[in-house]
Amino acid sequence: MTTLLIALASYALGCFSAAYYLFRFFTGRDIRTRGSGNAGAKNVGRELGRFAFVVVFLSDFAKGILAVWLARHFDIGAASVIIAVVAVVAGHIWPAQLHFRGGKGVATGLGALAAFDYNLLLLLILLATVAALLLQNLTLAGLVAILLTAISAAIFYQTVVETVGISILAAIVLFAHRDNLRELFATMPAGSGKTRDPLR
Repeated sequence: MTTLLIALASYALGCFSAAYYLFRFFTGRDIRTRGSGNAGAKNVGRELGRFAFVVVFLSDFAKGILAVWLARHFDIGAASVIIAVVAVVAGHIWPAQLHFRGGKGVATGLGALAAFDYNLLLLLILLATVAALLLQNLTLAGLVAILLTAISAAIFYQTVVETVGISILAAIVLFAHRDNLRELFATMPAGSGKTRDPLR
């Protein structure tokens, strides 16, 4: 029962969309009707400026940290922690009160990984840097790094629960970026790793 409550609390925490509410407060509009249509820091930053980007990014990042802290506070096992990680990101991507249209889960996922195991976050940053140098496309590099982080978790972690949890986290973030992936591959010139970056 406690694990279920933690999952629900983490999901509810993820549902708080700083991008949506901040943009609604300042403009009276829905951020999902502007720019890329994404309720995330990058889209808000484009509309309201750098300060708004920082506020939304840190808020989303903090949600991930808080969900993991909450699960560890009750100390009922590794399963509850990994469930909290997945639930808070799921809440960010599919917030019930916004008709299941939220952000794409990157900042919240980074916060959750940082609290879960900062080594995973460092690994993700390293992989993204290497991928960016090779692919010369930041969006594709980030998504490749997310995929490789899930694979790395399977190698470095001993428990099935942790490996499955990180894999699910990676899968839902990649799923949230499916339109970006389609556009990336559609705009990739034949024989070249260079693409324009569609993640607006």
